[in-house]
Amino acid sequence: MISVDEALKGILETISPLGLEKVNILDALGRVIGEDIYAGRSIPPKDNSAMDGYALRAADTRGASPERPVFLDVVEDLPAGSIPQKRIGPGQAARIMTGAPLPEGADAVIRMEDTRKEDNRVALLVEAKKGQDIRHEGEDVREGEEVISRGEIIRPAEVGMLASLGRSFIFVHQRPLVAIVATGDELVDIDEAPSPWKIVSSNSYSLAALVRECGGIPLQIGIAKDRREDLLAKFRAAMRADLILSSGGVSFGDYDLVKDLMKEVGNRMQFWQVAMKPGRPLAFGSLGSVPIVGLPGNPVSAMVSFEQFIRPAILKMLGHKNLFRRVVRASLGEDIRKKKGTRHFIRARIRREGEDYAVVTTGEQGSGILKSMVRANGLIILPEEATEVRKGAMVSVQLLDDSLERMPTPGF
Repeated sequence: MISVDEALKGILETISPLGLEKVNILDALGRVIGEDIYAGRSIPPKDNSAMDGYALRAADTRGASPERPVFLDVVEDLPAGSIPQKRIGPGQAARIMTGAPLPEGADAVIRMEDTRKEDNRVALLVEAKKGQDIRHEGEDVREGEEVISRGEIIRPAEVGMLASLGRSFIFVHQRPLVAIVATGDELVDIDEAPSPWKIVSSNSYSLAALVRECGGIPLQIGIAKDRREDLLAKFRAAMRADLILSSGGVSFGDYDLVKDLMKEVGNRMQFWQVAMKPGRPLAFGSLGSVPIVGLPGNPVSAMVSFEQFIRPAILKMLGHKNLFRRVVRASLGEDIRKKKGTRHFIRARIRREGEDYAVVTTGEQGSGILKSMVRANGLIILPEEATEVRKGAMVSVQLLDDSLERMPTPGF
């Protein structure tokens, strides 16, 4: 039996980022970019107005006030998208809308609300400073500048920048295809009517959801019965994937066949059993050249093991640099006892208390009690050497979602 840290290290050392594919920028959202992006032009490409108002020479506004307006001749009207046709000379101005290019000769913009229109002239009620309310050429991005670096995650801001640069397609790391095989004669699929002696294969769906949540593509192969021929057929179908997950078949029973297949010629098993609870019976190796993780069959064990080992592996395949869930410290709301020698991951509900966090368990912690996982937004992590943790102690909590980041609407 090996430690959680050794198991994680062994898996991640075997996993590499996948290659690149060219995708539309909207399809790249949340993906890791595989190329450096340089600006092919400056943004904005020309000086333009930051406000609706009048483009003019700042020197012509000296002394302007509501009591003593300065009058300028309006020689042109420039809506957004238009091209200036006239140069602004002394005593002249152009009516200009936000985003319209600045005409030659102008070096400032006075906002519409600080003026008064009078026939073909404009009365200026304030002075202007040179450069006022102008967006200068290259103010955002200069031609040739690196604006997005490979390895960064594409967010809405990056999508907007790419669109501004005229890049409709970019290279990103491929999404891993993750095959999921459930094992066991006791299992039926979700649409089958289970008898009192059968259970629905919830792992097939919770694991697929976890794969999709972290960016992979789940491939549900189905349920393999506890027969070598059936298991082999399912695994052959799974070997076109980048990673294979199985649930069940890695314990001590006569029908736990997965780990036996991983030991055969052409395959490999690197380790079996991890010093953790839940999730002790976990095997890692390969079928041919495809990495395989044999997860426990119990629903919570499978999900907790996924969080510790599979999520970081998939994120590494996707090219991510940050592979792990956020861990915070929280005040424990009850006493907890455990056996020494294993790392415990305890389903819990964590909440904010002012600037700090408080955490309580979500009920029964049996590895088949999925309800306590449904109620959890975190896992209390108790280290191997701990045997008893008292109420009020500070403990580490691995967050399972972003619920702590969401704030209630004021007044509700």
